[in-house]
Amino acid sequence: MSARRLYRESAGRRNFKAFTVTVKETDLWIAVPRDGFTETLPAGIEELVWRTRRELESYISADPEFARTREPYLVPGNAPKIVLNMVRAGNAAGVGPMAAVAGALAEIVGRSLLRHRDQVIVENGGDIFWSAVEPLKVAILAGSSPLSKKIALLVEPAGPCGLCTSSGTSGHAFSEGRADAAVILSPSAALADAAATAVGNRVRCPADLEEALSFARQIDGVAGAAIICGDQVALWGRLQLQPL
Repeated sequence: MSARRLYRESAGRRNFKAFTVTVKETDLWIAVPRDGFTETLPAGIEELVWRTRRELESYISADPEFARTREPYLVPGNAPKIVLNMVRAGNAAGVGPMAAVAGALAEIVGRSLLRHRDQVIVENGGDIFWSAVEPLKVAILAGSSPLSKKIALLVEPAGPCGLCTSSGTSGHAFSEGRADAAVILSPSAALADAAATAVGNRVRCPADLEEALSFARQIDGVAGAAIICGDQVALWGRLQLQPL
């Protein structure tokens, strides 16, 4: 998904203040209400990201299989918060925990910001955690599909949620399928991220769209799905398609 351009165009209109935080591979674009922004906020978020990444990296050092597996996984109950969130999401979607990493980190940052603010947008490599009073409109980058950059998803506000994408034809994330875009909406950004991977894995041609959409509907906690393969789209739930 092409999150940043639309966010940067709309943030000013919605009286948001936007900033970025980059820590190693993590590249966050964050928007908060202007009256909720302070000059120390970016540094505080950067510290949170460093701390969360260190917890995850330390856990992976002690349990390398956590990062390698593409199957549901078990970890001890005293594992770091991000590890537990990733495992719960991956297990619910039937994939490995690393499928949820971008969404899980965006959600940890977003929920920390919501403790003292009523609105926030956190985008992490195209995966989004969002809570706002206005609809969210996001353009879809759909790999080699002729629909790429020509349609957008509109999500009406309904509490904090995640909107995450997996693609088998573009980007660096692993996918077993050939979906140009599998987009999932969920109250949990970690689950949205993992479910997007699981759904995308099931699409190798347009004929697979109906079955993949049915699978998405069966994942507890998924509130919407949009799947693109070639010039075909399957849509369900709290997502609306709009032209760009």
